[in-house]
Amino acid sequence: MRKDAKVLVTGAGGFIGHHLVKYLVRRGYAVRGVDIKAPEYEATEADEFVIADLRKSSECMKATAGIEEVYHLAADMGGIGYISASHAGIAINNTLINAHTLRAARENGVKRFLFSSSACVYPQYLQESPDVVPLREEDAFPAQPEEGYGLEKLYMEKLCQYFMDDWGFVTRVVRFHNVYGPLGTYDGGREKAPAAISRKVAALPDHSEIEIWGDGKQTRSFMYIDDCVEGIFRIMRSDYSAPLNLGTDELVSVDGLVDIICDIAGKTLVKRHDPSRPQGVRGRNSDNSRLRSVLGWEPSTPLRVGLIPTYRWIEEHMAGRSHRPVQTAAE
Repeated sequence: MRKDAKVLVTGAGGFIGHHLVKYLVRRGYAVRGVDIKAPEYEATEADEFVIADLRKSSECMKATAGIEEVYHLAADMGGIGYISASHAGIAINNTLINAHTLRAARENGVKRFLFSSSACVYPQYLQESPDVVPLREEDAFPAQPEEGYGLEKLYMEKLCQYFMDDWGFVTRVVRFHNVYGPLGTYDGGREKAPAAISRKVAALPDHSEIEIWGDGKQTRSFMYIDDCVEGIFRIMRSDYSAPLNLGTDELVSVDGLVDIICDIAGKTLVKRHDPSRPQGVRGRNSDNSRLRSVLGWEPSTPLRVGLIPTYRWIEEHMAGRSHRPVQTAAE
């Protein structure tokens, strides 16, 4: 595709979308960003930024008009506390956003459409041990996805497939595995574990106590934002239409994540576990075999390396907002 071609990033006011806009602009693309809100922490670099509610079909038609490719990242989402308590709201909001945006893109003659799915589509029965076997793309069926958020993501994956099978509309599907980095939400309830823990560590004095949701033994892999946007672009440009994992296979426990962040902060904190709080599946890791085969590439930023700028950004941003109370939020 021409580098001056006009592309759309939905969810451009959010964490991944904002970083993706910057990546695409710097590669020479003309970018329209669309979201229900503007980016929170810095101004957008999009050539055009539109405030719109993509739950409305008419807004999706306007957003996709004159666009050649759509990077569809818009979603109602958040950390485990939020997605565990908001099944109905998440499911209806994302169903409307996804269906209307996909249909509008086809009707407006968009040439290629990328959907940002999630590792939450994978069956709960494959994620019952912290020592989890890395999840392969074909493991999504027989299905038992995470309630609400995971279920609607899996449905949208199939809808993309149907648009290709029935109408020849070119789609790409990427399954994110826990993305983190600077400029991401770190308070308010929608933040993910690296940001939530970084916020807690930054706010606590040395040798004090830190609350951990769950027993701390639940495991995840985490992908740095720079790897994420590079992977999104590469998947969009590929000829592969089935879902692809996008994550790292560096598995870490929540306790281990806390230890890394405490070490970066130069603090020693005592862990206090609260097993009554939401903690998600016991273990989740990405099998990158197919990603390597398709792209000849995979995310490569080690967790500790990516956490250093992430923690420093949160620490500095909190210091600049020191007059505001620190909120308790999800891991």
